[in-house]
Amino acid sequence: MKYALVFPGQGSQKIGMGQELFNAFPIAKSVFEEADDALNFNLTRLIFEGDENELVLTQNSQPAILTVSIAALRVLTDEMNVNLKPECSAGHSLGEYTALISNGVLSFWDGIKLVRERGRLMQEAIEPGKGAMAAILGLSSEQVYEVCKTVSQDNECQPANFNAPGQVVISGLNSAVENAINEAKAKGAKRAIKLSVSAPFHSKYMAGAADKLKLEFKNCTWNKSKWPVIANVNAKPVNDDEIQNALYKQTFSPVLWEDSVKFMANDLGVDTFFELGNGEVLNGLIKRIVKGVNIKSASTPSKLEEIAECLR
Repeated sequence: MKYALVFPGQGSQKIGMGQELFNAFPIAKSVFEEADDALNFNLTRLIFEGDENELVLTQNSQPAILTVSIAALRVLTDEMNVNLKPECSAGHSLGEYTALISNGVLSFWDGIKLVRERGRLMQEAIEPGKGAMAAILGLSSEQVYEVCKTVSQDNECQPANFNAPGQVVISGLNSAVENAINEAKAKGAKRAIKLSVSAPFHSKYMAGAADKLKLEFKNCTWNKSKWPVIANVNAKPVNDDEIQNALYKQTFSPVLWEDSVKFMANDLGVDTFFELGNGEVLNGLIKRIVKGVNIKSASTPSKLEEIAECLR
């Protein structure tokens, strides 16, 4: 078995996520406590008892999702005594930071502070209501590029996430995205729907946030990686000396998730994917991208035990 660890991004958040792990395992509880200490903010209470509208805010959802994923990872390694030796790890957008924590490049302490700031900077990069994102279903990547070109002269609307065959997310100014939705439907898209997000992520409007985020990188300790991480920005393994630049570019560039999964399966021979974190979003995407691979998603004790059995 050749396996990869994959980590979800924004959108997988849910009130109560990770609570079973918190209640069942001391190591999971310690991860939540470390998150609260690092942020000087009761993130745990927000995740378990908070308001959905507050959790969905980018500066809250990003550290929350990361915390649940790392709690699951630590349960696997520390409580279930699994010695992880993946071919690689990868994460969807925010999940790339989780992947870098998983392989030791970033500490959890540095990583969670960084993604909290990343969320804040991305949220503040554009006036509320000016930006939007939409999912285009049923068109090819090339067709979506054409749609964006047709409705915007200067990338006011651009592809932001190549999630799976026939599933591309676009991002940009509200008016341009609305025009793109109409154009996509005219071109035969099965669905073209606006997403409930607060800013146009992975578009040129995040360039200012990326510049400020790059300054925050200096506050982190960057270690040597234990195994490769597949970067969102080019769907290839990233060298230790290129990691910060890949994260910088990722902020305003498309997430090449479909190509990343194909690279892991076809070039690295990965036949099993373990999704650590809340929900099963990546599970569904991977099934559409490559056929015949094994995929397990886990954020509960029983699901993690299934993964542990596979790896023992």
